[in-house]
Amino acid sequence: MDGVRAESGQERQRRRDASIDDVARLAGVSGQTVSRVANGRSNVGAATRERVLAAMSELGYRPNSAARALRSGQFRSIGVIVFTLASYGNLRTLEAVAAAATERRYTITLMPLTRPTHADVGLALDRLGEQAVDGVILLIESHLVGDAEARLHRGVPVVVVDSRTADRSAVVDTDQFAGARLATEHLLDLGHETVWHVAGPRDSYSAGLRLQGWRDTLLAHGRPVPEPVHGDWYSDSGYAAGRELAAEPGLTAVFAANDQMALGVLRALTEARRRVPQDVSVAGFDDMPEARNFIPPLTTVHQDFTAIGRTAVHALVQEIEGGPPAAYTEIAPRLTVRGSTGRPAGRRPGTPAPAAGG
Repeated sequence: MDGVRAESGQERQRRRDASIDDVARLAGVSGQTVSRVANGRSNVGAATRERVLAAMSELGYRPNSAARALRSGQFRSIGVIVFTLASYGNLRTLEAVAAAATERRYTITLMPLTRPTHADVGLALDRLGEQAVDGVILLIESHLVGDAEARLHRGVPVVVVDSRTADRSAVVDTDQFAGARLATEHLLDLGHETVWHVAGPRDSYSAGLRLQGWRDTLLAHGRPVPEPVHGDWYSDSGYAAGRELAAEPGLTAVFAANDQMALGVLRALTEARRRVPQDVSVAGFDDMPEARNFIPPLTTVHQDFTAIGRTAVHALVQEIEGGPPAAYTEIAPRLTVRGSTGRPAGRRPGTPAPAAGG
């Protein structure tokens, strides 16, 4: 191509063979300074750093990560074990983990589980061991965490996200109980006598906390506690639960444990000619971006998945790099009120709800 000279084989070889000493000579600095820049250390002046980076670029120098790992005992790699990337919460948390790890100059080794079994967790842990990671983030359900910790706790830091731990690892989570309380109290404050609940899976840690927050809030206000209907986090199970609840003559308010199930509930109520929110109010949990475009827009509990993922990485890197292990970090949720919730039919503003059993 005119104006473009092809690089010769000799030139390519020279670029491949560039050493840290070559970079140091070209930049006019010591090899130690080049090493500091290559390792992302902060004790290098801005002008010197730019000169070193320019020399690296000109020579085609790339730090030898394997040699660096042998010298430091660190691979600058984080393993992440996650069950299902189809979950909105897991996907958003994983995005934040990847972004935060990149900022800290760590790579991510992802081990998705096809099945939530102890055997699959064990296989993922063995594969991570072969990949030589410095620490691990677990995005798996609580009944799998204990075994994982037992296998990993040989000097490998662990951070558990959205689950329970045996007090050996740092935990980062949304305050699930408080989020459920916010949604339930919102519906009670609107004047609903009670609130039905579409719960998540029975073996889910976060679903259990949301169910407990819903139930305890109803009991604290002296309201009836309907039998919860369990789903699997996906909209089809919310639709099935919504069809069941639509047959309840006293139904005026539903709190779904996540937005995807709330979407199914909205469809079921619409098909049963139960208007939302005029006849039945519906609230969800997560505040996924699509929630604002549901019909009607969904009132929901906002989880800050970005904060969860970033906090998990920062806690893990802190321990990897010799700092004290974190304990338990809870991220506060907030309620986002939209058009899917309102006062029950016939209830005027300021009119108290009937007493339980009234």
